[in-house]
Amino acid sequence: MLPLTDGSQWLRVFDARGGGIFVPTDNPPKVGTEVRVDLTVAPGGPRLILRGNVTLCRAQREGGDPAGCGVRLIVGEKEKVNFINGYVRGGLINRRERRRLPLRLPVVFGGVSGPQQTSTRDINEDGLFIVTDFPLPEETVLHLALAVPEHAQPISLRGIVRHTVLTADEDVPGMGIQLQQTPVETAAMMKVVDRLEALFLAGALPEEIIT
Repeated sequence: MLPLTDGSQWLRVFDARGGGIFVPTDNPPKVGTEVRVDLTVAPGGPRLILRGNVTLCRAQREGGDPAGCGVRLIVGEKEKVNFINGYVRGGLINRRERRRLPLRLPVVFGGVSGPQQTSTRDINEDGLFIVTDFPLPEETVLHLALAVPEHAQPISLRGIVRHTVLTADEDVPGMGIQLQQTPVETAAMMKVVDRLEALFLAGALPEEIIT
């Protein structure tokens, strides 16, 4: 557990150069242990689950730093870190067009060999990133069915592949999709993302979506 009483604490525990975090604890796991850090930002703020490996352990220093462990986050947590950085610096409200909610929503898309079921890595009103080991070529137009909390049926979407990430790129493999929508559909999607953001910031989303 890593409860932060306010956003400024994140800036103290996050190592921007190394991409890791320090987790205060009296019983740190051994170096090399794979861990899950349950992070909450301020009372009533967002909750995220960060995964990584313990790289150092430190005992309590007399009159100084607390005991704890350093955790190097896995590559796939990059969007979560970007979200937290924006949140604690107050950048989300002023940059709506660039917000990316780091949520794992179930999605089905039309692959080369038929419908493929996977999940998103992040989403905003203009597009989403889909996790897949076999991304489609850039400029491919595809249809998607996105499952969203509080919606009885998946949302039908149409988009175009704008960029792909392969396993060899040392990042989460998948593809970035730009949604192709009418103005009415864009407004509806914005309402969906607004609601997801409100639930996320209130810590009210199911754990499997924030994992």
